[in-house]
Amino acid sequence: MTSQSAVEFPGSFRIHVALNVSDVNASTQFYRLLLNTDPSKERPRYAKFEPEDPSVNLSLNQIDTPVSPQAGSAHFGIQVKTVAAVHEAIERFRKAGIATITEEATTCCYAVQDKVWVVDPDGHKWEVFVVLEADAKDQLYEESGCCSPQLVSLGGCDASSAGNTPAQQI
Repeated sequence: MTSQSAVEFPGSFRIHVALNVSDVNASTQFYRLLLNTDPSKERPRYAKFEPEDPSVNLSLNQIDTPVSPQAGSAHFGIQVKTVAAVHEAIERFRKAGIATITEEATTCCYAVQDKVWVVDPDGHKWEVFVVLEADAKDQLYEESGCCSPQLVSLGGCDASSAGNTPAQQI
């Protein structure tokens, strides 16, 4: 046996996220759109995505008990480098008929960002975002600690705030 990884990926390390899902087929379709790539491995009740950009090892594990994403995660995100990349993500979801919420020039987590929010079939909240100003005063975050918009209409959380810019459902 070798002491080196049998899998190539950029950099010295990458993030691994394993999500429990209730329907691996429905979730696989969602993550194809989010990551803009096909899975690298599909097995019964399992799918794995290993895109190089963003470098992540994302596995979907179908379970028989109800999935409760609110129990441990606030949300997940993919940070991109341009507003155009955010708009490309919006278009992928729009073409697939998946509801989105967009925010423009919103102050969140002490930074000004443009972003699009989507919710996967099990309620995991995802944002694709670009940071437009890296260090901004964020009174909302200091008061609530929440940067998620109202995602109830998307089947997600019941956050009480939506940044300082109104979210637009498209």
